Amino acid sequence: MPSTRDIRRRIKSVKNTAQITKAMQMVAASKMRKAQDAALAGRPYAVQMNAVLAEVSAHVGDFSHPLIEKRDEIKKRGLIVVSSDKGLCGALNTNLLREVAKYDVATTVHITAGRKASQYVARTKRQLAAEFTYKDAPTFAEARQISKFAQEMFTSGKVDSVDVLYTDFVNTLVQKPNVQSFLPVGEISALEADMKGDDSQKHQALSAGTTEFVFEPGANAVMSALLPHYLNYRMYQILLEAKASEHSARMVAMKSATDNAKELIKDLTLQYNKLRQANITSELLEITTAQMALGN
Repeated sequence: MPSTRDIRRRIKSVKNTAQITKAMQMVAASKMRKAQDAALAGRPYAVQMNAVLAEVSAHVGDFSHPLIEKRDEIKKRGLIVVSSDKGLCGALNTNLLREVAKYDVATTVHITAGRKASQYVARTKRQLAAEFTYKDAPTFAEARQISKFAQEMFTSGKVDSVDVLYTDFVNTLVQKPNVQSFLPVGEISALEADMKGDDSQKHQALSAGTTEFVFEPGANAVMSALLPHYLNYRMYQILLEAKASEHSARMVAMKSATDNAKELIKDLTLQYNKLRQANITSELLEITTAQMALGN
């Protein structure tokens, strides 16, 4: 049975841990708000670009490009894994890496963004083609490096397709692993968007196919320039979604740890008071027994 000194030491230790988790919660909450704002701010541009590109591709006619070339047989598959650099974010990385484990080790080449993904690939002895890092506030240049490397692997024939595995930001409490086909660029479809006023009318006009396009210098030249940018921005938005998911999961995990520490402190304090009261009662009984023995 622990002594009162042991319980006091444990209470002090848990209080120190609670202070650390509380500080980490506040830091994660601050970063979370910035990351969420960045992810949500990038979505309208992605939606509009996707809608325009979908309409342009429908009017371009016969168009061929190395990035849209579909291979008859997929011998090698590229997988871009976007994870976090640090832990303490709940089951975020565990759920993500569980999806990585579903891919065949022999036929999958991995491109990692984030230290946790790199460590997992090395630990499981999977094929690693490249390792990238990105900051708490991802930049377009970082996304372009990853996208460009994947495009070079695809066009050179080292892989026959490329998928992206990342954690999609739903809200502060929900983040889900998501797999998207990155290469080859398949049929581009306009994404659904909440638009009002003139923007809604433009979107309906694009969807209805009533808008005519004049390509200068030509449809092939325009599409050749748009496709790499389209892929680069898709990767940039994926990095923003992954970072927003990471900070949200870490904030929730640290809040849960702080609440659990407070509950543990409450239970230990109650146990300490009961033990202290029992010791006092025992000492009083011994004093009373001694006085009665002396009185007799």
